[in-house]
Amino acid sequence: MTRHTATVAGIVVDTRHWIGGARVASATTFTDESPIDGAVLGEIARGGQAEADAAVAAAQAAFPAWAATPPAERARLLRVIADGVDKRREDLALVETTDNGALLRSHRRGVMPRVAHNFRFFADRLDGLGHEDFDTRGHTNHVSWDPAGPCVLITPWNAPLMLATWKVAPALAAGNTVVLKPAEWSPLTASLLADIAAEAGLPAGVLNVVQGYGAEAGAALVAHPGVRRISFTGSVPTAKRIARAAAAGLVPTSFELGGKSPLLVFADADLDVAVDLAVEQYDNAGQVCLAATRLLVESSISEEFTRRFVARAAALRQGDPRDEATDIGPNIHARQVEKIDGFVRRAVAAGARTLLGGGPNTDLGGLYYRPTLLTDVAQDSEIVQEEVFGPVLTLQTFDTEDEAVRLANDTRFGLAATLATGDRDRAERVAARLVAGTVWVNCFFVRDLRAPFGGSRESGVGREGGTWSFDFYCDLKNTVTAPKGWIDRG
Repeated sequence: MTRHTATVAGIVVDTRHWIGGARVASATTFTDESPIDGAVLGEIARGGQAEADAAVAAAQAAFPAWAATPPAERARLLRVIADGVDKRREDLALVETTDNGALLRSHRRGVMPRVAHNFRFFADRLDGLGHEDFDTRGHTNHVSWDPAGPCVLITPWNAPLMLATWKVAPALAAGNTVVLKPAEWSPLTASLLADIAAEAGLPAGVLNVVQGYGAEAGAALVAHPGVRRISFTGSVPTAKRIARAAAAGLVPTSFELGGKSPLLVFADADLDVAVDLAVEQYDNAGQVCLAATRLLVESSISEEFTRRFVARAAALRQGDPRDEATDIGPNIHARQVEKIDGFVRRAVAAGARTLLGGGPNTDLGGLYYRPTLLTDVAQDSEIVQEEVFGPVLTLQTFDTEDEAVRLANDTRFGLAATLATGDRDRAERVAARLVAGTVWVNCFFVRDLRAPFGGSRESGVGREGGTWSFDFYCDLKNTVTAPKGWIDRG
């Protein structure tokens, strides 16, 4: 390993920033460790005000030419980037699994194909972006989506590349330039993305990557007066700080924040489907913002549901995420494990009963936390109201549909909800009453990029996906033209 590279599974990753089409080192670095075994992966350039200023300046300088690039050419370049992702799919999967601990089989089969799809989808969507002209007393109204300017995109550690490209692709398609700030706990695939984009021919300064801590690099970027859009995925407290910084320049923001989503299981549900859905909430070691961590089960079936669920969840295999047979890998960082265990210990001290798990997996050591299920929890308790972001679920019961809806909506969040029911009318009725950005009925995590995505209440601000992404990343313009007043040049 040299000072400016990390080698992961034989794959060399540059650990410097990518600014203005060149690699840029910093005076200081931070250490990136693998959650799998604690191995040091590399020393990462630690950005701050100087790097933020340089990256925004590069994005500003590149913006006029990129904004003027015909949409068809922007779309072509996005498709070339997608091809580059496909060519390096195995490298990206291996690096990201090592860097953030998520399952290698998921990265290979689902996540990295989705990364490429993000670019192709927004390239295709750009080709068809438009609105029919309409008439006002003989005047023609024409709606257009104009590039907004440099965008700061701040992404989380739980799905680093997929969530980064979910933002990068539409921002670039819209004609904006980008400064991407990846999470400090999983920065490596963002660096590989910069390489792929450069190899695809993306002009210098159109995509920049600044690494570092949120309080340093992130804070400098969101407060920069040259930024015209900010998109952030992460915690509510951080979003509030970003909102205050963005307010100084009236910079539009898009926030996808925490969740405390419910899974409502009615007595008329297919119990096998319901149990499958519940066990699926342990995906990515519980580090999924959309996870339905609150199981709300109709009283008449709660005993049978619980018996089946505990048997299924206890059979999940926990271990090295690079092993194809593993179902649950490690959590991301020691601080996160301490946070998860603190939630569980306080809940038990307050009277919660542990039906499954309840602590770290001491057989594996390190950052592996056992899939956990707690019951006998009060609705106003911390474990029910606050996001744990780990493999911890709670189970409560209800007797009526109204009670189920009341419990489901009784948090400050509103990101998602999942229903298990065999009654179509009930599904429509309950879904209409739930406060959530996404409701899944007898399924989970089915995502279509044409659909709006975001949360209600403290789960977020705004929507992205499909045309909604362009609405955010563009300045919408309406041009009204009179039917007369033209000079006849014939």
